[in-house]
Amino acid sequence: MTGIVALYIFMLAAFTGYEVISRVPVILHTPLMSGSNFVHGIVLVGAMVALGAAHTPLEKTIGFIGVLLAAGNVVGGYVSTERMLEMFKSSQDKRKGGRA
Repeated sequence: MTGIVALYIFMLAAFTGYEVISRVPVILHTPLMSGSNFVHGIVLVGAMVALGAAHTPLEKTIGFIGVLLAAGNVVGGYVSTERMLEMFKSSQDKRKGGRA
């Protein structure tokens, strides 16, 4: 695959993703965040497999950066999902410190 074709596919995917996400109703954001956290976990596993198969120092460096970025993405997704779920708790639950 040439670089121009890869760039075209990337731009098409970015545009399509933006259009799809911008039309998601607010009520569905939390379930979609959970689904995207699952996908980010798969990306992390893939990055770890790629790092395990790396041989040259450049491959190992790129793999390590990939694992770091994927792990940050997973953690950030779970943190933002937790914060969103906090918004749905009643004020009574917040005072008790319990979960709904």
